[in-house]
Amino acid sequence: MTPHLTWLYAPGDRPHVVAKALAAGADVVIVDLEDAVAPERKRYAREATAELLTEPTPVPVHVRVNALDGPLAETDIRILAALPGLSGLRLPKVTQAREVQHVSRLAPEIPLYALLESALGVERAYTIASANRALHGIGLGEADLRADLGVRNEAGLDWSRSRIVVAARAARLPPPVQSVFPDVRDLEGLTASCARGRALGFLGRAAIHPRQLPVIERAYFPAPQEIAAAEEVVKAASTEAGALALPDGRFVDAAVVAAARRTLALAQRTG
Repeated sequence: MTPHLTWLYAPGDRPHVVAKALAAGADVVIVDLEDAVAPERKRYAREATAELLTEPTPVPVHVRVNALDGPLAETDIRILAALPGLSGLRLPKVTQAREVQHVSRLAPEIPLYALLESALGVERAYTIASANRALHGIGLGEADLRADLGVRNEAGLDWSRSRIVVAARAARLPPPVQSVFPDVRDLEGLTASCARGRALGFLGRAAIHPRQLPVIERAYFPAPQEIAAAEEVVKAASTEAGALALPDGRFVDAAVVAAARRTLALAQRTG
């Protein structure tokens, strides 16, 4: 399966915005019931989202439910989990494994994604990442994490970002998706931030506006030389078993081959 690169948020209380998001070209649309929705509109957001998900959608739809330690999340989960259009649940502000385990019991068979948005969540990244087989990924909620840590710039998040990349890999989860870039007008800043995230081991990024999608796609799509190198690795691995060295001196083992195959899967997005 070709990996996803773009994930577009849309507020659940604005169905017309959700409809536009579904047609914007993102790989996944995330309908938000949490931070993007005012308290007095939470119930309407849930009802509108449930109506949307009564039928299959043109692209996968995930829902970010309300905070797990609040009064709304369990109702969100129970109502949405049974609907045919739901492809995943995103769990905000996770700080412990038992939160993931509890949601997996409420929503069996639904892929779960944990968002770590505090110092405590990041410290427990591997414990959370390995909490349950229903967990399909972890990621950061960087706005809340910045506030919690008192971080003023991107460089201050590098340790936390690397921490969840390592935790995801150790738990045999896919590479994490980068958190949103908040300035929808600063496309140059978004490009630079994506390059930094890709260098740290992220794969793909969430967006809050359709204009960010092409930038993310370009930033994470492999360059021609990367594709050529991956093809060489995969070809060599198909003819020889075990570790081997390529003619140019590069050492190839199972992990290198797996990364090369992921690169080629991404390249198939455009044939």
